[in-house]
Amino acid sequence: MSVTAGLNHLGLSVRDLNETTRFFVDVLGWKELSRDESYPRNAVTDGNLRLTLWQVDHSQNVIDFDRRANIGLHHLAMEVPDEDALYEIAGRVRDWPGVEIEFMPEFMGTGPRMHMMFREPGGIRLELVWPGTA
Repeated sequence: MSVTAGLNHLGLSVRDLNETTRFFVDVLGWKELSRDESYPRNAVTDGNLRLTLWQVDHSQNVIDFDRRANIGLHHLAMEVPDEDALYEIAGRVRDWPGVEIEFMPEFMGTGPRMHMMFREPGGIRLELVWPGTA
């Protein structure tokens, strides 16, 4: 029997706090919940998932995460409600400055599930998933 009850929040270190916040709010439609300039960090949510975004210290040797060589976050997968939403968001993601597309929407296996992978401008690898069911 588990003594935990789900995810409270996920903390992510990002290259540029303002740029990543703008991406989540303006492209994905999330809401900014709070900001603490003394750290700096802020929190964003889609109404179900809450992320805490932490600004990396650029006076340090900042190193991009390598999902094949580092222990930690491989990617963050977020579900979208339907295929149309996946394609609509994919277009916004594709056109956003600083985004690196790994692949645009495609079938997962033989389908009908679909997904896409990309890095948001702050360097976090994200996946959008449509589970293929209505």
